[in-house]
Amino acid sequence: MLELLAPAGSPEALTAAVQNGADAVYLGLGDYNARRNAKNFTEADLAPAVSYCHLRGVRVYLTFNTLLTDRELPAAAEQVRRASQLGVDAVLVQDLGVLRAVRQAAPDLAVHASTQMTVHNLDGVKACADLGMTRAVLSRELPASEIEYICTHSPIEIEVFGHGALCMCYSGQCFFSAVVGERSGNRGLCAQPCRMKYGWGGRPDSYPLSLKDACLAQRLRQLRKLGVRCLKLEGRMKRPEYVAVITRIYSTLIKEDRMPTEEEMKSLEEAFSRQGFTQGYFDDKKGPEMFGVREEKTPEPKELFAQARQSYGNQENPRVDVKLYAMIRPGEPVRVGAEDPEGRVVTTAGDLPQPAQTLPLTAEQVEKQLSRTGGTPYRCLGVKALVEPGLNVPLATLNALRRQVLEELSVQRQTVPPVHVGQFQPGVRYENPSSPPALTVTVRRAGQVSADLLRQAPAILYLPAGELAAHPECVKKLSRETALGVVLPRVAWDREMKQLREDLERARDMGAAEALVGNLGMIGPARELGYTLRGDYGLHVFNAQTLKELKRLGFASATASFELKLAQIRDLSKAIPLEGVVYGRLPLMITENCIIKNRTGQCTCQGENILTDRKGERFPVVKAPGCRNEILNSKKLFLADKPDWKKVGLTYARLLFTTENPWECAQALERYRGESQWAPAEFTRGLYYRGVE
Repeated sequence: MLELLAPAGSPEALTAAVQNGADAVYLGLGDYNARRNAKNFTEADLAPAVSYCHLRGVRVYLTFNTLLTDRELPAAAEQVRRASQLGVDAVLVQDLGVLRAVRQAAPDLAVHASTQMTVHNLDGVKACADLGMTRAVLSRELPASEIEYICTHSPIEIEVFGHGALCMCYSGQCFFSAVVGERSGNRGLCAQPCRMKYGWGGRPDSYPLSLKDACLAQRLRQLRKLGVRCLKLEGRMKRPEYVAVITRIYSTLIKEDRMPTEEEMKSLEEAFSRQGFTQGYFDDKKGPEMFGVREEKTPEPKELFAQARQSYGNQENPRVDVKLYAMIRPGEPVRVGAEDPEGRVVTTAGDLPQPAQTLPLTAEQVEKQLSRTGGTPYRCLGVKALVEPGLNVPLATLNALRRQVLEELSVQRQTVPPVHVGQFQPGVRYENPSSPPALTVTVRRAGQVSADLLRQAPAILYLPAGELAAHPECVKKLSRETALGVVLPRVAWDREMKQLREDLERARDMGAAEALVGNLGMIGPARELGYTLRGDYGLHVFNAQTLKELKRLGFASATASFELKLAQIRDLSKAIPLEGVVYGRLPLMITENCIIKNRTGQCTCQGENILTDRKGERFPVVKAPGCRNEILNSKKLFLADKPDWKKVGLTYARLLFTTENPWECAQALERYRGESQWAPAEFTRGLYYRGVE
C-alpha cells in the first residue's frame, strides 16, 4: 500500500495530519529546512511530536533539505544526532555536506534524498543508493512512464509528490529568488518569484511562471501499480485545516482503493487551488492549461475548515489495530493481554475471580467489555477470551485491566530503542592555492567559439555534449594548452539517455576528456565513458564537507555555489581544486514547461525571447537540452575590474557565455586576461558581495 506522507508545518498541523490518516509526517526543525518561514518545530517540540506519532503508528521524517555553511554544520549535526536519539525515523537532505555530517553524527538514521537534489533518472537514484540513502523523492516534472521505469529498476524506495504547489523550476535548481531578491530557495527562504507578473514585449501582463497545484487523487491506483512507495502531500506553509482536509481525502482513497467522488474533488479545490488543478506532468501533457493563479478574493471555506477542525481537536480517531486476550480460570489471577500490529505483546494480571453467586460471567461479556477502546489511539480488531464456567469478575475490574494493558502498550510504543550516535568532525583543513586561477570557458552554442577565442587558449573549453557532437569543426583549431570538455545537462530523463551517451561517445572521440557534471544522475554516464569528473554549480558546493564528498566520489574539481560570498569561498577548505563563475548571465531557472511555446504555440526558441518583470528587468529565455527552457539573469555578472576573485583560492575561474555573440565572448576573455578594458553595458556583481539569507 502507498505510504501517505503529510506535511506538518506546525504542531497543530501534525495533529491534523495524524488524526486524519497520515502514515507519516515530515517536519522542519528550526532553520535547517526548505520552509524556514513555516512555524516549524523547536527541539522542545520534537520529543512529544515523535512520541505522539509513534504511539499512533505514524513515522516522522525530519527535513534538513537546505544548503548549509561550514559555520552552520556543527549545530545542524548536533540537532540530527539528538533527533536520532529521540526516535525520528528518517532525515531528508539536499546538501552532500549535510549528508556527510549526518553519517557521522547519526549513523543509524535513515536518509532520504530530498526533491531538492533534483533526482529525476535511474542513474540519479542509483547514485543516491550508493551514497547510502534508502529513498529518493523524484522531481515533480516526471511523467508516469519515467516514474515506472525508475521504480522497476530502483534499488531503493521511490517517493513522489501527489498534491500541492508546483515550482516552475526543477526543485534544487532555482536561483531566481536568490539572485534577484537575496532570499535563497536553496536555503529555505524562496520569495516565490514565479508567482509574480511577467510578460513578453516589455509588458508584464500575465503569469507565465505560475503553475496550478498538482492533484493526483485520480491517479492513486496507477501510482501503486507503477511501484511508487510513498505519496507526498505538499503544504508545510498551509493551515492545519488544509492539512486535515487533504490528508483525510487521500487517506480514504488509498485505503478504500477507489476514485474520488465529485464532492471530494470539490473539497480539495475549496481547501486550496490556483484556478483548479493539473495532472499535466504526470500525464506527459505540458502546456498553457497547466498554469493558474490564486485569485486574491478567494473566500475561506469556513464550513469545510470548521468540519476539519472537529477532526483533530480534542477527538481521538483510533488508528492502531490491537488484539485483546483474556484468561479467567478458577484459582488464578485474571489475565488480560494486548498485541499491536508490530507484534508487541503486553499482559497484566488482576485479582482472583470469584465463584458466581447468580449469573456467571460469559466469554461474550468479557469480549464486549474489553473491546471498548474508545477515546484511545487503539481500534479493537478482536478479542479472544477463555472464561471457565461458574466464575464472576466485576466489569470495573475488566475495564481497569484493559486500561492498564493499553497504557503499558503505549509506553512500549513510545520507547525509543538505543541508537548509535557520533560526533561531527570537520576533518583536516586544506590551504588555499597561492597562484591566480586559470581561466575556463563554457559556451552554449558552437557558433560562439571563434578563432579569437581559441587563440587566447583558455585552460578548459566546455561545450554542451550535443552541441560539440554536432559541430566538430568548431574546435579544430584548439590550442594544445586548452583541454576540451563537455557540459552535461542538469536534467536528462531516462528516455533521453541513449542520445546523450551517443553524444558523449562522439565528443570523447573528438578529444573531449573533461565532463562538467551538475547532477548526480550524470556521474554514472560520464564515469562509464572515461571522462574526468568536474563538478558544476548544480551540485551546490556550499561547504567544505561537500568538497570532501565529491573528492570521495572521484571528482577532480568542483564549482563553488554562486550563492556564496567571495569571503565564504575564500574560507572554504578546498579538498579538491575549486572553480568559480566570474562572468556571465547566471541561470535563474530550468523549466520542463516551454514558456516560449506556451506563448506562441510553436517552437521559436532560436529567436530572441525576453521575459519582462514588473520592474522592467529583461530576462532572456533560451533553449536547454531536451526542449526545456532556461531563464537567465537580466544582467551579466562582471568582476574583471575587481581583483578580489583572484584572491579567494580558486584554481579555475569560469566565463559563462550564453547570449553573447562570438566577438563579445572573445572580448570578455581578453578583459579577464588583463589585455583590454572591455566591459558589458550593464552588469551585476551577483551575490559575491551581497550574499543571501
